[in-house]
Amino acid sequence: MNNEKPVYVSAEGLKKLEAELEELRTSKRAEVAERIHNAMEFGDFSENSELEQAKNDQAFLEGRILSLEQMLKKAVVIEGGHHEKVEVGSKVVVETDGDRKEYVIVGSAEAAPGEGRISNESPVGKALIGHRAGETVKLTVPAGAVELRILGVS
Repeated sequence: MNNEKPVYVSAEGLKKLEAELEELRTSKRAEVAERIHNAMEFGDFSENSELEQAKNDQAFLEGRILSLEQMLKKAVVIEGGHHEKVEVGSKVVVETDGDRKEYVIVGSAEAAPGEGRISNESPVGKALIGHRAGETVKLTVPAGAVELRILGVS
């Protein structure tokens, strides 16, 4: 992760990240530590798959904790509201080939394309940023060239 780049999150998203970090630091760390302790009681560390798995889980857990800590240090809370131009936090209604879609532009930490929340770093998100209702945006995606007509921004 680029150390200079802000992590855009909604107020709700910030609370979720903080709650996840708290859970990982407390209960999940304790669970993994207990699993490691129990696995070590079996002895013979060379063929102890339980111990190996618990250590792998601990490494993953600590990596996630570090990642969350870094995200929270760089977190910039986005405000919803009325926007003239598409920006992080905007709700955008677009039309392509007669098909209407609604997106909310969010930071990468909260992106969920299946739920209509697209990252400001995604190809569609990048293309929409800075444009206004009534404009047409052209971009190339893996499926080919696409034109998106912006019907509304809020």
